[in-house]
Amino acid sequence: MNADVAEWTRVLYDTKDTNRALLRFYSRVNNRCDGYGISSSYSPSPLITKSKRINQILNRLKGKGVKLRYVTEITKDNVLDCKRLMEIVELRHLEGVKGNMEVSDTEYISPATYHNIRKTAYQILYSNVMEIVEQHQYLFDTLWNKAIPARQKIRELEKDIEAEFFEVFTDHQRVGQILLDLAKSVRKEALLILPNDKAMVRVDKLGVIDYVIKASQNGATVKIICPLSEENSEVVNKISENAKDIVILDGKNSLYGLYIADGEKLLRAELKEPRAELFSEAIGFAIYSNSRRNADSFRSVFELLWNERILNERLKKAEVMQKEFINIASHEMKTPTQVILGYAEILERKPERAQDFIQPILRNAKRLYRLTNDILDVAKIESQSLTLKKERFNLSDAVSVAIEDIKNQAGSTKIKMVYEPGKEEVVIHADRGRLIQVISNLLSNAAKFTEEGKITIVVTASKAKDSNQNEVLISIRDNGSGIDSEIFPKLFSKFATHSSTGTGLGLFICKSIVQAHGGRIWAENNDSNGKKGATFTFSIPLILN
Repeated sequence: MNADVAEWTRVLYDTKDTNRALLRFYSRVNNRCDGYGISSSYSPSPLITKSKRINQILNRLKGKGVKLRYVTEITKDNVLDCKRLMEIVELRHLEGVKGNMEVSDTEYISPATYHNIRKTAYQILYSNVMEIVEQHQYLFDTLWNKAIPARQKIRELEKDIEAEFFEVFTDHQRVGQILLDLAKSVRKEALLILPNDKAMVRVDKLGVIDYVIKASQNGATVKIICPLSEENSEVVNKISENAKDIVILDGKNSLYGLYIADGEKLLRAELKEPRAELFSEAIGFAIYSNSRRNADSFRSVFELLWNERILNERLKKAEVMQKEFINIASHEMKTPTQVILGYAEILERKPERAQDFIQPILRNAKRLYRLTNDILDVAKIESQSLTLKKERFNLSDAVSVAIEDIKNQAGSTKIKMVYEPGKEEVVIHADRGRLIQVISNLLSNAAKFTEEGKITIVVTASKAKDSNQNEVLISIRDNGSGIDSEIFPKLFSKFATHSSTGTGLGLFICKSIVQAHGGRIWAENNDSNGKKGATFTFSIPLILN
């Protein structure tokens, strides 16, 4: 390099600047230009093949006798692009090439980031420092010497590349064999749309279901959309028993069935005789293709239908839960309301016995008030409008308030509550009212399932799991009946309860309040059978804001 030329190294971010840098780099090439680049299904050389203007410059350089060499990984997906690239540069194949770089006689350029391989790099390192140029020229020569000629690699690939086809069949026996072969071939993914409930029975008889079960057992993703009924319940059970990872969604009756194997081949068949026993008797014409474009197109259709069915399933569950909630809430509200009305009517007739009726009226009014608050809290949680009013307070004071509340509500002398506050006083920054609500709910739950015994409240400060953040743990341990195994998986969900009273909203609200504070909540039986009670624990970060 001329000693009078200043050396520089630049990092460019703006798209316009990177475009100018690339054009400037290629326009300054004198004798040679070498490079290597990542392989993709779009292009073997993001720096070269995407820009018509750069291609024009390179063709002009080639016409002047400039030596142009490039190394990339040649795959089945980019063979055509590589062939086009070979018309401009001398190309070699090297498996596992990473990064992108070009080096000329005097300059070095490398895109540091591609946000989309189809587009220009938006971050480029560009330098004319001779030490950098020589270093990367040496690196390129090393890769070049290890690489093999592109024509050799392309010949190897083309032996294994199946010619693209799009065929229409009316030979129904042949279509059945194609479907079976597709099922056998699945390695990564199988997508099936079956047009009616009987179709699942037919493809099972054909042997397709056995092969997709095997594919799933070997790690493939299998998704099936099919109308579900008593007709195909045995096949559905067979799938669920042998391949729990296969997901089946209830679909609508349609005129066509579809099978896509590994995103590479598809079979689409017309349903001609919906109630036929055999596959060959049920179908009309069929389309079979290995076109990636067609496969991708039909895969998009499948995903749209899949997402629609997922949404429908969620709406159905939401509707069931809503009805269940209304039934539970109306029942729970009816009981204390009837008690209040009953005692109020008696009180009206016999005011001299007021002392006998005031306590049950107050008790049921409070129960009705708590239920109303729970419903309002759930509404706030669902609408993401639950807000916290944080303040600094002594945790022991909050626990003591919650214990007194529960003692007054429970009224049982057979349950002893023991508070173990820890060695040091804990002052936290949280919503005092909401935290008392969580502790009260957990204590109320413990008391509900403990006929006689002890409930222990333990407070400890520690390091948070997987973090250096300090946190305080509050545990409520009882020796009651424990957590039922059927309830355990959905313990903190809405309406999860085995109690004869209650909506199953309490633990859901507790979880939401704790998570709003940045904490976590969990539960466990004190032994494997749950006969010696359960322990509920939640954490609150010790952050003073």
